[in-house]
Amino acid sequence: MDSRKDPRAASAGDILVTRLMMRGGAGIVTDGGFRDSASIAELDIPAYHARPSSPTNLTLHEAIDINVPIGCGDVAVFPGDYMVGDNDSVIVIPAERVNEVADEAYEMTAYEDFVAEQVRAGVSIIGLYPCTKDEHRTTFADWRQKNKR
Repeated sequence: MDSRKDPRAASAGDILVTRLMMRGGAGIVTDGGFRDSASIAELDIPAYHARPSSPTNLTLHEAIDINVPIGCGDVAVFPGDYMVGDNDSVIVIPAERVNEVADEAYEMTAYEDFVAEQVRAGVSIIGLYPCTKDEHRTTFADWRQKNKR
């Protein structure tokens, strides 16, 4: 939801988010705020907002359209784009690049799992992360083979 990065009034509350969830929505993202944020956090739908906001959206925001290009958090979002979020952030992946990004994320996750294991084993991070030493590339290739990754 494009709230023009203005969280002074809520973009949605628990009733609207529940309705989106019941209609099959995969998640909700706004660069504004949510009312009822504690209740929304308990719902079985990913929900991301700038901060809680008690005033109703009618004081600042007005729904104009759906399924059109918007700006959310200084990023252009087009219908069909993918939104991926975790506890740190939300990113927008253009629909035409989603497979490329997914492949790269898979590779990066495998390498970071390897690095975490190495660091827990006492290996220095220098030359390991980022990988700048051939010995780590070789060890990673062996690790991938062993772990079928």
